[in-house]
Amino acid sequence: MSRSGSVPDGGTGWHWIFDLDNTLHRAGPHIFPRMNRAMTDYVARHLDVDEAHANELRTYYWRRYGATLLGLMRHHGVDPHHFLWHTHQFPDLPGLVLSHPALRSALIRLPGRRIVFSNAPEHYVRAVLKVLRISDLFDGVFTIEHTRFQPKPDPRGFRRLLKLHHLPPRRCIMVEDNVDNLLTARRLGMRTILVGDVARRPPGVDFVVRDVTGIPRLRSVLWRSS
Repeated sequence: MSRSGSVPDGGTGWHWIFDLDNTLHRAGPHIFPRMNRAMTDYVARHLDVDEAHANELRTYYWRRYGATLLGLMRHHGVDPHHFLWHTHQFPDLPGLVLSHPALRSALIRLPGRRIVFSNAPEHYVRAVLKVLRISDLFDGVFTIEHTRFQPKPDPRGFRRLLKLHHLPPRRCIMVEDNVDNLLTARRLGMRTILVGDVARRPPGVDFVVRDVTGIPRLRSVLWRSS
């Protein structure tokens, strides 16, 4: 990806690692319900079970393994590429993606490298970034396929990301809406920013912002602590 909208890092050397769904855009209102229905339908068809049982399995595997896909791979031999392709099809995606109008300008104000790290498949992640019109602001996209289907918060996926992109953890800032994922990042030595409307900062989280547009206001604090 090009970085036509990026700015020099001013010597700070930070590497920004962003989650996608419910971090760079709001997936809760439209995308997640559609995704859950698609996964339930997939389970029902390929395991030949009724909708209620399929939804039960989808939820159970998600809670036990952190991703429905892992349960289907381990217990039913499901092809992960087939599953991800058929459960992440959104022909009307532009009408589903909700984002802050100042998202692009906020990202441009964050000097350093920027990478997306998502548990979603690559075709979906790139499609969302395109809708958001921020593809050119990122140096890389690291998705569930690149983790070898070991999704966040599994530290093995994080380590592969760090190795592939030659990132020293102490210079990385993980931006996420999921506290468990941030705790893994913190244990590996990264700084952490939680995106969400929470009453208090959870243990293991360095900063909290309501949305990504609030991150540039943290720059002076981050630079002083570098």
